[in-house]
Amino acid sequence: MASFLDWSLSTLARSSFHAIDGVIAMDGTLQALAQIFKHGKREDCLPYATIVLQCLDSCRLPESNQTLLRKLGVKLVQRLGLTFLKPKVAAWRYQRGSRSLAANLQLCAPAQSEQKLPVAPSDGDEDYHVPEGVESVIEQLLVGLKDRDTVVRWSAAKGIGRMAGRLPRELADDVVGSVLDCFSFQETDKAWHGGCLALAELGRRGLLLPSRLPEVVAVILRAVTYEEKRGAFSVGANVRDAACYVCWAFARAYDPQELESFVAAIASALVIASVFDRNVNCRRAASAAFQENVGRQGTFPHGIDIVTTADYFAVGNTANCFLSISVSIAGFPEYTQPMIDHLIAKKVSHWDGTIRELSAKALHKLAPQAPEYFATHVLPALLLMVPSPDLHTRHGAILACAEVTYALYKLAAQRGRPVTDYLDEKAVQGLKQIHQQLSGRHLYRGLGGQLMRQAVCVLIENLSLSRMPFKGDPVIDAWQWVIDDTLRSLHLVSSQSRQQVKDSAVLALAALCSEYYQKEPREASPAVQEVLIPRYLVELQSPEEMVRCGFASALGALPAFLLRGRLRQVLEGLSAVTRISPQDVGFTEARKDSLRAIARICQTVGVQVEAAPDEAVCRQNVAQVYTTLLACMGDYTTDSRGDMGAWVREAAMSSLMDLTLLLAQTQPALIEAHVCERIMCCLAQQASEKIDRFRAHAAHVLLTLLHFGSSPVPHVPHRRELEALLPRLDMTSVNWNAPSQAFPRITQLLGLPTYRYHVLLGLAVSVGGLTESTVKYSTQSLFEYMKGIQQDAQALGSFSGTLLQVFEDNLLNDRVSVSLLKMLDQMLANGCFDIFTREENHPFCVKLLALCKEEIKKSKNTQKLRSSIAVLCGMVQFCGDVRRKVLLQLMLLLCHPFPVIRKTTASQVYEMVLTYSGVVSTDVLDEVMAVLSDTVWDAELPVAREQRNRLCDLLGVPQPQLVPKTGAH
Repeated sequence: MASFLDWSLSTLARSSFHAIDGVIAMDGTLQALAQIFKHGKREDCLPYATIVLQCLDSCRLPESNQTLLRKLGVKLVQRLGLTFLKPKVAAWRYQRGSRSLAANLQLCAPAQSEQKLPVAPSDGDEDYHVPEGVESVIEQLLVGLKDRDTVVRWSAAKGIGRMAGRLPRELADDVVGSVLDCFSFQETDKAWHGGCLALAELGRRGLLLPSRLPEVVAVILRAVTYEEKRGAFSVGANVRDAACYVCWAFARAYDPQELESFVAAIASALVIASVFDRNVNCRRAASAAFQENVGRQGTFPHGIDIVTTADYFAVGNTANCFLSISVSIAGFPEYTQPMIDHLIAKKVSHWDGTIRELSAKALHKLAPQAPEYFATHVLPALLLMVPSPDLHTRHGAILACAEVTYALYKLAAQRGRPVTDYLDEKAVQGLKQIHQQLSGRHLYRGLGGQLMRQAVCVLIENLSLSRMPFKGDPVIDAWQWVIDDTLRSLHLVSSQSRQQVKDSAVLALAALCSEYYQKEPREASPAVQEVLIPRYLVELQSPEEMVRCGFASALGALPAFLLRGRLRQVLEGLSAVTRISPQDVGFTEARKDSLRAIARICQTVGVQVEAAPDEAVCRQNVAQVYTTLLACMGDYTTDSRGDMGAWVREAAMSSLMDLTLLLAQTQPALIEAHVCERIMCCLAQQASEKIDRFRAHAAHVLLTLLHFGSSPVPHVPHRRELEALLPRLDMTSVNWNAPSQAFPRITQLLGLPTYRYHVLLGLAVSVGGLTESTVKYSTQSLFEYMKGIQQDAQALGSFSGTLLQVFEDNLLNDRVSVSLLKMLDQMLANGCFDIFTREENHPFCVKLLALCKEEIKKSKNTQKLRSSIAVLCGMVQFCGDVRRKVLLQLMLLLCHPFPVIRKTTASQVYEMVLTYSGVVSTDVLDEVMAVLSDTVWDAELPVAREQRNRLCDLLGVPQPQLVPKTGAH
């Protein structure tokens, strides 16, 4: 071993962590030395320990950027330290007595109370000489606690624990003091993490004597909530996790009597961490530490109840922790105030906006547990935070003020008292001045402006709902300005926050109008109505889409007393937004929000058959509303994001459902038969289209209207057949998002004449689509239906007539026609129209050929041309003069200006000749095949034209003649 150690030392001295070969050599050497000093005899290794330590110091491993080298260096250092010290367990270490879980869980355990702790012996018999190298080892291990990598810190912490177990009491206490120095706010999160790991190791080994517990617990309580912001994120989750590990270790290490004075603080800290920590791993670590303390210590208040409520799985969901579990635990008075104080001190001003919002809502839910404390301490503290220069603190404080005020109002309302029973004049004035403080400092502008607007809108909503005594106060006009300016500035808000800001402003407007603009019950203040609604209607014509969205939603949120007298004007303004014009064809968001606003207004004003059209939904205006909603069912606007019109169609479907159910429950006579038929047909079409989400939504609306129990929707076409094909059970048992479940059911509607056209129109898009699963199951379902009517000439004739009508109505509409051609190709290839091939010049084939020619006339869409080629090749199975016309059309395509079309046509015609016997006479078959296969069809046009004419002669088709171009000279 001596010769190997000599070689290792020389290798270590020569190696460098700045070169790859040096790193590899040093890595192997460190591993070998670590194993030697771990498993070798102390007597053999001790002579070399000092030399190895000196060589290790000269290598400056802490400066290396190689994690493995630093980790191995720490391992070797601690084993050198253990080699220096005698292998003797310190007699002075703390040893807990009984560790029985059963005894700790008993409320009164005599054995526990009578048990005596062992008295630590004096250190006189341990006064031996400590080698000089030990100090260097401990110093390097303390440096390792602050390393940038967790594995190095963890190894250093274990080394600290092992070394302290062999040191005299005074020196070990000095080590503990050095570890505690890591918990300075001047240190980084790495030092805090390493310090926590070291304290856990010292604690579980009994090397932290009870006399050190007051200062250790103090730093651990700070570490449980440690978090430092770093730009747009924070650090400290590892520190909090390690602090929970320390609490877990202490539960096992100390007798309950030793921790008795710290129980309240530790229990509160762990409960707060398990409920309010942002990181799920930290919450689970805190929950596990709390559970361990409940079992091992038996002194945590309401421990079993809390462990049951906040177990490992329950704390996995952040919102559930803040809004549900926290309320349950706050029912125990020992935890109520600490939880509230933590939210105010740490979470209301948190850097994460989601945590700030959840904290405000949590305070709302906690208010009933301590209303007086909220009124006298919490709300004043929050009001002091509002003017803070920190954006996040301001935002969280305003949200919390809003939620706390509304919570106190609800408590007061339960006793029939106003909110001012809880709020003094100073608090009322403080809430009223929040807007003025922000506006005076221009805080609605700039990067944080959108956060301030959203928070103030939430404040306006909650103060209005709380019925604050501000009626007639100038602050109402100021709030109205904030709402209007926010809606007018939505296009300046980031896309991630836009929806939230808009929703907050709309909710604030609804609450503000309901509380402060009502002159008498059901009567609006004329001054407000004459100014507000015309101003909003003008904004609906804004060139900015988001401004239209905001004011459309705002009109939809207005209370009934403001809409009465101006209903017709509002509905016409919103209807104008839903109409597509060349200037705003891409404004799908505005159309969607306007549709939702129309449905909401109809529900707000209600239905009265003979009322004036300015007062309610009535006989005179219901047709106009339905016309607007149904027109949007045909919105297929596309842009770079895809089918954006789908959002408009979804909103139209929801609005149609809301309006129809409203009428069915109140005045079913206003639902006309032709309107109901059109609604159901449009829904059937959408339920057979290709986008899973919107197909499922259409099916949900269709089934809801069909099976609405309390007041059946009148005039549903084929109601009995529909109820048999789509039973009520399908609403819950069928996953309409899945093509495999949706299409077999929706294709059954092809048998109902009223729905056939629209279902075919939807299926054409699905069968000819791109998504594999949609194409597969829609095609299978269509063929399954076709198999059932294969021999029924009348049914097949009716089906084919409808199919041709769909084609004719959508000529040159590439969205439908290209997909329809693909569907026709598959139907012809699968023999769906075999019964028609027995009749010469069947009208179906004649009409189909005419439509195909019209569709591809002067077309430059290669996808459409390819699909039409396939359809034409499938049509040669029809006999009569039509076959010659089909072949002529294919010959024309063989000389198409696009080489790829010529090549595709030749390939398809070759396959056609092989597939359909009798198309080409046997005596010229080989020559036709040779011409098709040997000709370079993507060569120059004259070459292709010559071969094409030769084919025409062989097939008995007249050669196409070039038409001379005419024009002015």
